[in-house]
Amino acid sequence: MKWKPAPIIKVYEALGSIGDKRFEVSGNTAKVYSSSGKKHYDVVYDPTKNTITANDNGSYWVGYLGYPSILLLLVLGIIKYDHKLAEHLRGFNWKNINKKFKNDFTKTQEYVDQTISEKYGVDIAKFHLALKKIHEDINNLQLNKPAKGKRPPAGD
Repeated sequence: MKWKPAPIIKVYEALGSIGDKRFEVSGNTAKVYSSSGKKHYDVVYDPTKNTITANDNGSYWVGYLGYPSILLLLVLGIIKYDHKLAEHLRGFNWKNINKKFKNDFTKTQEYVDQTISEKYGVDIAKFHLALKKIHEDINNLQLNKPAKGKRPPAGD
């Protein structure tokens, strides 16, 4: 079974996590901390089986590749990206933003786009092209999804 494509906002969140340095990587495994810092997610990538396992909510409950897995693919260099993207997306509390917009990822994206445009003068059209390329590269990996693993951590 393959992973469902992630919403593009999960690429934003992964890059933001990199910008905030909210992760620890050891080999092909990672511990990725939430934007609140109150919980962490475990990610394991097995290149020999083209498999990635994670216990974030999106991966566990919905079946798409969540931001912790995307982060690991970026940090390991499996997916190439411009490091400035991560710098522009640092400092966001994704849980609070998603809650504010009732998990309407389109509204979350619009809010973040406006914020980084105003704060850094980012050309949003070019920014979207770069994120779309990352998103396409991830989908082209056709990563295998193992049977359900460890449940997501509770709390905020």
